[in-house]
Amino acid sequence: MKRVGIVAVLVTALIAALPSVAAAHKKHKDRDTEVRLLAINDFHGNLQPPSGSSGRIATGPTTTVDAGGAEYLATHLARLRAGKRHTFSVAAGDNIGGTPLISGLFHDEPTIEALNKMGLDVAGVGNHEFDEGWRELRRMQHGGCHPVDGCQDGDPFSGAFFQYLAANVFFEGTDRTILPPYEIERAGREKVAFIGLTLEGTPLVVTPAAVEGLEFRDEVVTTNALVRKLRRRGIETIVVLIHEGGQQNAPFAQGFMDVNRCDNFSGAIKPIVEALDREVDAVVSAHTHQPYVCTFNGIPTTSAASFGRLITAIDLRIDGRRDDVEFVHARNHIVTRDVAADPRQTRLIAKYEELSAPIANRVVGTATADIVRAANAAGESPLGDVIADAQLAATAPTDFGGAVVAFMNPGGIRADIAAGEVTYGELFTVQPFSNVMTVKTMTGDMIRRLLEQQFEVATPPRILQVSAGFAYSYDATAPAGSRVSNITIGGVPVSPTASYRVAMNNFLADGGDGFTVFREGTDQLGGEIDLDALANYFMEHSPVAPGPQNRITRLDQP
Repeated sequence: MKRVGIVAVLVTALIAALPSVAAAHKKHKDRDTEVRLLAINDFHGNLQPPSGSSGRIATGPTTTVDAGGAEYLATHLARLRAGKRHTFSVAAGDNIGGTPLISGLFHDEPTIEALNKMGLDVAGVGNHEFDEGWRELRRMQHGGCHPVDGCQDGDPFSGAFFQYLAANVFFEGTDRTILPPYEIERAGREKVAFIGLTLEGTPLVVTPAAVEGLEFRDEVVTTNALVRKLRRRGIETIVVLIHEGGQQNAPFAQGFMDVNRCDNFSGAIKPIVEALDREVDAVVSAHTHQPYVCTFNGIPTTSAASFGRLITAIDLRIDGRRDDVEFVHARNHIVTRDVAADPRQTRLIAKYEELSAPIANRVVGTATADIVRAANAAGESPLGDVIADAQLAATAPTDFGGAVVAFMNPGGIRADIAAGEVTYGELFTVQPFSNVMTVKTMTGDMIRRLLEQQFEVATPPRILQVSAGFAYSYDATAPAGSRVSNITIGGVPVSPTASYRVAMNNFLADGGDGFTVFREGTDQLGGEIDLDALANYFMEHSPVAPGPQNRITRLDQP
C-alpha cells in the first residue's frame, strides 16, 4: 500500500474513534469531584460583633465595612455551602483564648458550642488553645464540666463536634501527639486529608506551665513526613491547616490592603510553604490576623484576617482519572452584617449575655478619652502605660510585694478602651487571660539584660510597657547587648548590683514571650489577677487619662 493510502486509513480510523475518545473524556470529567473548603482563623471567641477597627474590613483606600459576629458568620457559611455537594468548614487555630467576657467567663465553652452549630468540621490547634493548658484543650475536644468551676451554665458541656488536630505537638520524649495529627474526610469517591499544625514557637508565647511536658516540633519536617505517609495510603488531596502566618505590606497595588491579594508579602509562613512537599494542595494559615491570598511553591496559601470577619472559600477540582487536584481557586469573602442573623447563634448569644450581664455591665470607672494600644515610635502605648501603672499600684504596698516598677507584655493587651464609662466587660476584653500578678527581686543588671532581650526575642523588637517612675533610652542600631542606656527609677540611676522588687504577670514571670531573664528573679510573691488590678485602678483613679508615652526614649529616631 502506498504511503498516502496508509495515511488516509489512519486518518479515517482516527476520525471514527473521536466520538469514543470524547465519550471517554466526558466520562472521566463526569467523575471529577468538586470540593469547597470554607476556612476561618483566629476567631478568638468573638460571638458578638467585634467593635471598632477590630470589626471592620477595608473595601477601598478610604472605605470600610462592618464585619464579623457569629450570627452573621453562620449565615455566610450557609450561603457559601449552598449548591456545593462536598463542602468542609475548617479553621487554622485560635478559635478560643484571648476571648471577650461572654465566652472567656465560661472557659470558652460558648465558642465551642457556637462553632458546633456552624458546622465546623476540623480545626488546627493554635497557640491560644493552650492558654489554660493542654488538659483544658483536651476537655474542649472531649467535653465534661470544668474541673474547678463545674458546668457554670447549668448544662453539660459536650465538647467539640469537630476534630482538633495537632500534628507537631508531642508528649515530651515520645512520638505520641496530644491530639490526632490529621483527619481524612470523604468527598464522594475521593478522600481529602487535613493536617493540623501548631505554631512551633508556642512555648515562647504562652505560660510555660501550660505546655510543660510537651514538645513542639518543626512544621515542615512534620508535614512532609505525613505527606509521604498519606501518599502511601493512596491519598492524593492534602490540605494543611497551620497556625503561622505573614502579612501584606505597602505600597498596595489597589491603594489599600485588598483581602484577596499578596502585595509585598513578608512573614514566617512563606519560607515554610516554600519548603513543603509539592503534593500539598492548599495551605490555610493564621496567627498574624492578616488577610491574604497567595501562592508559594505553587501552593495556594490563604488567611482570613481574624475575629470571623472573613471566610476563605477554596475550591478544588479533583481529576477523576488521576484522583489528584488539577485546579485550586481561593477567595476571601467579607462577613457583612447586612444578612439575616442565624437564629441558633442569636439564642446562644442571648443565653450567655444574660448569664454574664451582671458582671459585664458593671461600671468600674471612666476614661477621659480613648485609651489605645497603638504604640509610638519607641514602642510605648497609652494603654500600656495605664496597665503598667495599675499593676504597680496593685503590687507597690509592702504587704503585696513592695514593687517599684511593673512590666507588661504588649501582646497581652487585646483591645482599646473607649472614652466615657468603662465597664468590667470592656476591661475583660482588654485583658482576658486571668494572669496572676507576681513580684520578684531582680538586680539592676538583670533589669538591664531584660531590656536588652526586647531586641532579641522578636523582629521588630517586642517592647515591654513600663510603669510611671521608670525610664530608659535605647538605640536599636547599636550592637547587641549595648542598646539600652540611662535606666532610672524615680529619677535615680539603676545600680547593677542593687536589688529591686519588680512586678509582672505570671506569664512573664515564667519567661513568656522569650523574656527568660524574669526567671532569674527571686523571693517570688503572688498577688491578684491582672484584670482585677486594672478594674481596681479605674475604681480608685477615675477619670483615667491616656498614658503620657514619655517613659521610653528611642535615640535612633530623627
